[in-house]
Amino acid sequence: MLLAPGQLTTFVLLGLSAMAVVGLSLLMGYAGQVSLGQASFTAIGAYTSGLLALHHTPPLLALLAAPIVAALAAAGVGVPILRLRGHQLAFATLALQLILLSVLGDADWAGGAVGLQGLPYLSIGGFELDADLDYAYLVLAGVLLVSLIAHRLVRSRVGRGLRALATGETAAEASGVPVGAYRLLVFAVSAAFAGLAGGIYSFFLGYLAPGSFPVLLSIEYVVMAVVGGLGSIGGALLGAALITVVVQLLTTLATQPGMPSYAPSVLSYAVYALLLIAVVLFVPKGIVPTLRRSS
Repeated sequence: MLLAPGQLTTFVLLGLSAMAVVGLSLLMGYAGQVSLGQASFTAIGAYTSGLLALHHTPPLLALLAAPIVAALAAAGVGVPILRLRGHQLAFATLALQLILLSVLGDADWAGGAVGLQGLPYLSIGGFELDADLDYAYLVLAGVLLVSLIAHRLVRSRVGRGLRALATGETAAEASGVPVGAYRLLVFAVSAAFAGLAGGIYSFFLGYLAPGSFPVLLSIEYVVMAVVGGLGSIGGALLGAALITVVVQLLTTLATQPGMPSYAPSVLSYAVYALLLIAVVLFVPKGIVPTLRRSS
């Protein structure tokens, strides 16, 4: 990859966001569930990998455990909260993230507000990933894996049931689609994708804290999914790329001398709001589905 060090970091963060957004796009586009807590599963995956690695678990096994634990957590909380609909579900997932951040901030075993420090580099087959370029290739492989799984899921019998569910829940249920089971499945798969991204993030950064997974990150994921196009793998990737680049540019602008400390957050929220308004007005289905339809 012919990228500068700073560009490699941006590429890694872009890929990690794309992995989480692919799952969220499936959840919102097919299961019709709005989640404002996707970053909580990224945090679960990151802390799973970090804690296991610090307790002398081989880093590769720690990374593989991240999506599994995230999916199990989603399955556990999904049984009660997926009975909710609309804004009630959105607020419930937001509450889950706030509770998780509060627990991580107070738990000694998770490092409290200070977080986990000194995480080892990820090693695969005796090869230690200690450079940004290594993680860029790892993230690229992760994005391809997540996209392939999502594609296979959409094309499978479950995917056909999800498409029927997206068209109309009552009609899908009357046709014999196990609505509850499919909705829980895609919720767990979405969480697994985010957990995998979190696991890679923990080794890439080498440090974790509750502040690494703010509510703003979950909102960012939603904006990425909506802008790119819900239910579209290509839309998720495009939305993640577009928003990540915009956020990086805003961060650079907001950290210039003379800018107030709150500038990054204010600019981010303003841009998210403007992008959502523009998408709703001009491309309500998202960029990629609109381009496909027009071509």
